Amino acid sequence: MAAFDYKKEYKEFYLPPKKPQIIEIPAMNFLAVRGQGNPNEEGGDYKNAIGLLYGMAYTIKMSKMGDHRIEGYFDYVVPPLEGFWWQEGTQGVDYSRKEDFQWISLIRLPEFVTEDEFEWACREATVKKEMDFSKVEFLTYEEGLCVQCMHIGPYDEEPDTVRRMEEYIEEQGYETDFSDCRFHHEIYLSDVRRCKPENLKTVIRHPVRKK
Repeated sequence: MAAFDYKKEYKEFYLPPKKPQIIEIPAMNFLAVRGQGNPNEEGGDYKNAIGLLYGMAYTIKMSKMGDHRIEGYFDYVVPPLEGFWWQEGTQGVDYSRKEDFQWISLIRLPEFVTEDEFEWACREATVKKEMDFSKVEFLTYEEGLCVQCMHIGPYDEEPDTVRRMEEYIEEQGYETDFSDCRFHHEIYLSDVRRCKPENLKTVIRHPVRKK
């Protein structure tokens, strides 16, 4: 049987059209690491955070190969990397000030991963990979009402897509609703190491409310 693939089973969350749309996002559980600074910095916090997230995600996925049995486990494809981004005193994000970024880097967890199983995975990964996973947290997040759109191309060209999203919500009678718990959200569907910049696929999502 093929492994469960969240991208294919929940196309409405991971494969939106290139035209903006309004969508309600339910609560989901994530592996999460918080940090700040420029994500492009070699050996920086962001690159380290991604290593921690994938270390934990694959510890959980590959638990089927070991002695530890997770109740309700099903075989699945590790969901894509995601990120919440913000800057103090800025509505949305200013791409020219990457060093001011605050972020939460995320990977969605399958529904069978409880907080107890998360704690097990943290201990297991620490031993197996000889790394400190204490920065990784179990995060339940309900995003709620959002506008989203597929962006194709380099990350630095995202402002064009964001502008189209803003025009769309204006026409539909909504406005953006950024706050200290609602963020600019990106979901990375392409492997940046193997994909040309012009072909990168990124879901962009912004919180909205009715005007």
